[in-house]
Amino acid sequence: MLNALRYYWIAARGYRLHPWDSPYLRWRLETFLGKEAESPNLSQFLKILWKYRHQMQNFVDWAAERRRVQARSRL
Repeated sequence: MLNALRYYWIAARGYRLHPWDSPYLRWRLETFLGKEAESPNLSQFLKILWKYRHQMQNFVDWAAERRRVQARSRL
């Protein structure tokens, strides 16, 4: 859960109170889902998050692992 919040905080910068308007998050969803996530409103955004929550959790865990690996390689 902490990884998901950390990813959200980074990815939704500038759109934290309305993430469905974030160009980056919309691009991520469109890349993953195609037409289903083309231009979501609040209810569609929440339905998509709920429907694909397991896949998104896997992505967030992968992103956290990549962040840890990058941090170690900088040292």
